[in-house]
Amino acid sequence: MTREYLTFLNEIKSRIVTARIQAIRSVNKELINLYWDIGKAIVERQEQFGWGKGVVEQLSRDLTNEYANFEGFSRDNLWRMRMFYLAYKDHAKLARLVPVLPWGHHIERMELHGLSVYDTKN
Repeated sequence: MTREYLTFLNEIKSRIVTARIQAIRSVNKELINLYWDIGKAIVERQEQFGWGKGVVEQLSRDLTNEYANFEGFSRDNLWRMRMFYLAYKDHAKLARLVPVLPWGHHIERMELHGLSVYDTKN
């Protein structure tokens, strides 16, 4: 193999790695936005219709049945989505950073601040 070919190969490999990282970031951003929207929708419906904890339980069952090949719609994760929305909704500056950070970071941050996933008073 020539030096030129090895340089060419390394350029292509570098481009592949860069594209994969960008794809992962893009998917993460969309999932974070989805989780925000789901959390917001849960809070709004609970306020609008006076629904309690049962709506999250039912929603989890229905989404898990409908999207059996997807992860992320467990009861606990839906509660986290609700808490996620409540944690950021009144902080415009922080809300801009929401899609940039991975979901696990948000969960750790909320737990670090003692936010209860199952607190329906908020």
